Amino acid sequence: MTKAFPNIAKCLRKAKTMLLKMGTFLISHFTANLDRYFEKISRDVSPPLPTPNYRPNYKRPILVGPVHNLGGGGPDIDDAIQWMINQVRGGANSDKKVNVIVIRAAGNDDYNQLIYNMRGVNYVETLIIRNRQEANKTDIFDKVRNAGVIFFAGGDQCEYIRNWKNTKLEAAIKSVYDKGGAIGGTSAGAMIQSEFVYDSCACEDSIETNEALEDPYRNITFTYNFFQWKYLRKTIIDTHFDERKRMGRIMVFIARQIQDGVSDTALGIAISEETSLLVDKYGIAKVMGRGSVYFVLGDHPPEVCEPGQPLTYYDYKIWRVPRGETFDLNNLPSKGYYLRSVKRGRFDSDPY
Repeated sequence: MTKAFPNIAKCLRKAKTMLLKMGTFLISHFTANLDRYFEKISRDVSPPLPTPNYRPNYKRPILVGPVHNLGGGGPDIDDAIQWMINQVRGGANSDKKVNVIVIRAAGNDDYNQLIYNMRGVNYVETLIIRNRQEANKTDIFDKVRNAGVIFFAGGDQCEYIRNWKNTKLEAAIKSVYDKGGAIGGTSAGAMIQSEFVYDSCACEDSIETNEALEDPYRNITFTYNFFQWKYLRKTIIDTHFDERKRMGRIMVFIARQIQDGVSDTALGIAISEETSLLVDKYGIAKVMGRGSVYFVLGDHPPEVCEPGQPLTYYDYKIWRVPRGETFDLNNLPSKGYYLRSVKRGRFDSDPY
């Protein structure tokens, strides 16, 4: 046969060789894919290595905020931090636990032990985020968005804004608020949470009251569109208020928003040291701690607010709210306030 049909025999031998090669290729390909398949299963079912923010048995609770704790600086009000934690986990008697992240640009992790010892805390971690590169890291983003409570330590609000605004960190913080978490802070960490932020970026030291009243534009700049929390719209927050006599400067901050066409009204929230303003998910604010909180409203244009000229602004409405009392940020009270004016950079009477 092979002698009679040499071409057929040659073709059969070629076909046999090709079949053997195809079989070998298919087996190798199948084995390789099988290895990758089992490797993927192994990765999917194996738990990650333990990290500071990984708890195998921890299930993130449904958060029931959002809420705020705005501190005036000085010694922190521990009960105000505990209040935040309790609010978002469903009450002081809830068995749910939350993750807490402390954010700052410098300093240490002194908050960790204090907060970890509080009720309802699963874990706490301090993130020191010094620049925009760090603020855009994926691992930072993941840690922050998995928190139930965010707390900004005191520091320099200009540094916070320059390093954190328009970054992944900002987006992660907003996601915590949107899912019903707590956003707190003290001193500069509270000031960055109003819609209008005195950023202190125009001079090395924060502006003083007398300087601001004499010239509302010299070395005074603001940041907008950072955080825009629901109940802090059209507000500007100031801290260390009583101790540093900052009524005049917050009056200037308010006048500038109206004069510059940013808003037709502006509400100053001025918080004393060792004092916290707690804002619940309904917009009801309560004062806790040693001092008072002043709510200062500008609801009409200033008479004189120009560069190089002292401020003149008549009839600010001021509510002084002592500890234990509340203030409705949804509907400003129609009574309970007193009026104060500034004429050519001078108060008409004691504004406190």
